[in-house]
Amino acid sequence: MLYTFAALCFVSVVGLKVFCNAGISGISMNVELIKKDITEQEKKNESLTMKVSELTSFENIKDVVSDMGLAYNNENIIVIND
Repeated sequence: MLYTFAALCFVSVVGLKVFCNAGISGISMNVELIKKDITEQEKKNESLTMKVSELTSFENIKDVVSDMGLAYNNENIIVIND
């Protein structure tokens, strides 16, 4: 009876270890997928930041203003020093 109980405990421990490792593997896979999504989103954010910088450049604004029929007047610019 003691051997049967020991064998049953051994089988239970092995089964529990396999079950836990499968759960950990699933969680690890989810973490890697989330890291991939984060990396892709960071690349999109960087691309959008570059587009914003390009669109807000002085030369681009000057071209848009001239296309709208407006003129650049340096006298209207006020510099505020802290």
